[in-house]
Amino acid sequence: MLAHYGYKDGSGEYFIIIDTEKCNGCGNCVKACPYNVLELVPNDFDIEGGMMAAVREEERKKIKYTCAPCKPTSGERKLPCVESCDQEAITHSW
Repeated sequence: MLAHYGYKDGSGEYFIIIDTEKCNGCGNCVKACPYNVLELVPNDFDIEGGMMAAVREEERKKIKYTCAPCKPTSGERKLPCVESCDQEAITHSW
């Protein structure tokens, strides 16, 4: 399942998307995020349980601003959280 964390407004869509089937709860993205946007939470989508990455509740409505310093300016650079994910479980839309 793809979990979309963020919002849509008149200026665009701002989401961090986490594939709950790919995320293994390693925490690399949490460590890589310089703005403390991510956290590990229980994976309620997995029968076996475990942990998964998620956007902190207090950050969901301000991702556009909090993540702006990390926003890629070229196609080569990715957000630190995306780059750190060996499972390729994190993407973004904006």
